[in-house]
Amino acid sequence: MTSQRRIAQLPSTGLVDARGRGLRDLRISVTDRCNFRCVYCMPKEIFGRDYQFMERSELLTFEEIELVARAAVSLGVDKLRITGGEPLLRRGIEDLIERLAAIRTPDGRKPDLALTTNGAALPVKAAALKAAGLDRVTISVDSLDDTKFREINDVGFPLSRVFDGIASAADAGLGPIKINAVIKRGVNESEVVPLAERFRGTGHTLRFIEYMDVGASNGWRLDDVVPSAEIIRTIHAVHPLERASAARAGETAVRWKYRDGAGEIGVISSVTGAFCGTCTRARISADGQIFTCLFAYRGFDLRALVRDGADHQTIVDALAKLWAVRDDRYSEQRAELSGSRERIEMSYIGG
Repeated sequence: MTSQRRIAQLPSTGLVDARGRGLRDLRISVTDRCNFRCVYCMPKEIFGRDYQFMERSELLTFEEIELVARAAVSLGVDKLRITGGEPLLRRGIEDLIERLAAIRTPDGRKPDLALTTNGAALPVKAAALKAAGLDRVTISVDSLDDTKFREINDVGFPLSRVFDGIASAADAGLGPIKINAVIKRGVNESEVVPLAERFRGTGHTLRFIEYMDVGASNGWRLDDVVPSAEIIRTIHAVHPLERASAARAGETAVRWKYRDGAGEIGVISSVTGAFCGTCTRARISADGQIFTCLFAYRGFDLRALVRDGADHQTIVDALAKLWAVRDDRYSEQRAELSGSRERIEMSYIGG
């Protein structure tokens, strides 16, 4: 038995990377396409009409995604998140959800199965997604002002239709729903309190995300970042908050709850509060490259492995070997690395 096979057969608590971090979360991009052109992710001047997206033949098929997901779950992954681009643009996405919902962990549990979306297609997709086995969704809402919201998505999509999507997801039982808001200085920092108040008492969890330097096309500058600490101070001055314990080891968001019991918010401090030390996430791009860091510049080609006829154990061994040497900690090294290497665009790697 090879050393990598011995690694692969360790229990989930035993598979760790070079810094002792387990593999628990797998984020799977199913398309690089999106119907929005959000200025912080897929700016129109880069992703315009002439931009060449992947051909369908380049994308992992649902059968290939299932094969890789089963291997990852056998290694200890207990959370699968479907991302994009906009994942609801992938034709037949409900079929993929059904396949993934049938996977079981070594002790017989169904992994947590979630999907991140802009919400546009949820009014027609939510019920089918729930029936297929999806547990919950995360939806992006970066502004409560319709004009500003249309400017941010840069395709004129109305805010009201995203709220229709949120309502459809709630009606279908895809909850608790998480609402993501990327806050950028000079764009929407004045909406921190209004956003908090809009979702207080709804049962939905609002998460504020620091504007990140993912990729090279969004014009990121440190001065554009609104620190999470500032966001918390701003909300606390109006609606007192207190820290809440983490729901799960290694989660990206720091949780805060309202003292009056009206729910909670989260902050994701990927710039000002690096959480590399507890990161348990890997990401698979739509064309089958696996990345061990959101800020990576190079992946491992799983698609080639799968299309060469690799069986379950071969994929397990490859994933275990890759994870065993993982040493990523970009957010901790941002100051020394940010200008010195390429980075993959978020629309390619998934959020």
